[in-house]
Amino acid sequence: MLPSACGGDSGAANTDAAPADRPLSEKIFSDTALSACGKQLCATCHVVRCAYGADNGLAVPLGGLNMDLPGLRNAPALTCTQFTPAFSFQADGNAVGGFFRDGRAASLAGQAELPFTTPFEMANTSADEVLARLLTRPYLVEFAAVFGKASVGEATTAPHNIGQALARYQKEDPSFHQFPSKYDAYLKGSTQLTSQELNGLALFNNPAKGNCTACHASTPTATTAALFTDFSYDNVGIPRNRKIAANTGGNKLDYMSRNGAALCEPNHDCYDLGLCGPLRSDVSTRKRLCGTLKVPTLRNMALTAQYFHIGVFDTLEEAVTWYIARDTDPTRWYVKADGTPDIPYNDLPTAYGGNVNGAEVPYIPSLAPTLTNSVIADLVRFLCTVTDGFDSANPAAYQVPAQCQSTAVSMAATRAGPAALAKQSK
Repeated sequence: MLPSACGGDSGAANTDAAPADRPLSEKIFSDTALSACGKQLCATCHVVRCAYGADNGLAVPLGGLNMDLPGLRNAPALTCTQFTPAFSFQADGNAVGGFFRDGRAASLAGQAELPFTTPFEMANTSADEVLARLLTRPYLVEFAAVFGKASVGEATTAPHNIGQALARYQKEDPSFHQFPSKYDAYLKGSTQLTSQELNGLALFNNPAKGNCTACHASTPTATTAALFTDFSYDNVGIPRNRKIAANTGGNKLDYMSRNGAALCEPNHDCYDLGLCGPLRSDVSTRKRLCGTLKVPTLRNMALTAQYFHIGVFDTLEEAVTWYIARDTDPTRWYVKADGTPDIPYNDLPTAYGGNVNGAEVPYIPSLAPTLTNSVIADLVRFLCTVTDGFDSANPAAYQVPAQCQSTAVSMAATRAGPAALAKQSK
């Protein structure tokens, strides 16, 4: 068993044994019987105490008929998802919004609907199969009352209505958007940040140092708390994660795209090109966007390891170190399967290497070495203040996430020892 990011099991159960007075949408979210294997539910990958992110310590989730098929991307947390704008292109040609990491779903309901017929998730082979499972559920009468009698007699509408119910759950249940973090309390004037957290906040906001707010807005708007994302798309040159099946040469999984055959060095079988595929194809002609994925929220990230879309880093310290040292120490991050140095940005074909963000801080090499271990540790501590569960009236009751005690010493060890490399090369 791999260590869990948040500890404990998901706490989810089949609705046959669940309280009957729960909302319909929550019953669907917690129902294993809608999956082909009878074991998977929405809460398998989206666990409430992990900000509705994964709790299994895996880079990508497992699903399918036997719960042994690996996915292609890390399961994102669902907090803040309801605030995502519709997918569109801005005046400068850059993308914004949409659902999933590549924005391929047009709505929150559309995002919730697709896993039911995805082979490496709930693995139903068709809408007819989804309907057949729905017809066995104890909440069928309630479902028909909400969506109409036709909703339980027509296969094409069953997954759609299930998606609508799940979208309603995410919009209406406060657990998806409570914003009870220490940082929120600080902005309201009901608590103070420590000197380390304040230093981290300053680094986070400083355009000449951390520059995190370029994509992860730290200020609230008139209608929402600070969401720590602008829903834009970026290509940050994440190193290839060889721990997942999609990145293993010669894998036999039939749902893995072999899109690498038509591309160039480093000649992998499969590449995750974000907006350009393999899970969407309608944007593939916009070559300068190949490799870009939607900027995630940083809220609750202390609870949502592993990090980035392919789960390549296990800790916040590793993720922050990579941001700082991507271009100053590339041989640490970019390695071949045998552990020897690889080309930079080795999870992209070289033809798209120019799409990697290299013009903004903190990627500019001349600035990166000025960030000391102590300062970077303060940044990690600040990131931890954006974790739900803080009550300014009873701060002692707050359970600080395990990885939120970063120090100059622990940061130095992370920077000096290629922990991520060692794990990948085993």
